[in-house]
Amino acid sequence: QVQLVESGGGLVQPGGSLKLFCTTFGFTVGDYSIGWFRQAPGKERETVSCINGNDGITYIADSVKGRASVATTSAGTAVVLELSNLEPEDTAVYYCAARYGWTWKRELCLPKEADYWGQGTQVTVSS
Repeated sequence: QVQLVESGGGLVQPGGSLKLFCTTFGFTVGDYSIGWFRQAPGKERETVSCINGNDGITYIADSVKGRASVATTSAGTAVVLELSNLEPEDTAVYYCAARYGWTWKRELCLPKEADYWGQGTQVTVSS
């Protein structure tokens, strides 16, 4: 059974940083590719990043480019999203999602293309 569990969210001051973890159960990253998305109150869910399961190539959305990086752990059981220089506009529930397949191309890195979702983790950027 495919499951994803996000962790690492919390309250952080503007300019701060944090790591979000997407731990996978029932599969290893490789057969699936992983995406990170976020949803702020009153807004649609939007893309943060996608990472290919086979080669680790990543796509980072313009909204966080230069402030975000994503990587798969060596065991292939988690994907880590690092965010730095956080802004209040980054406040949202962050979700990870899995899509069956070795790659998740940037043009398809959209919430509607995900096959499985985690429950989300809240990130609040505030002083």
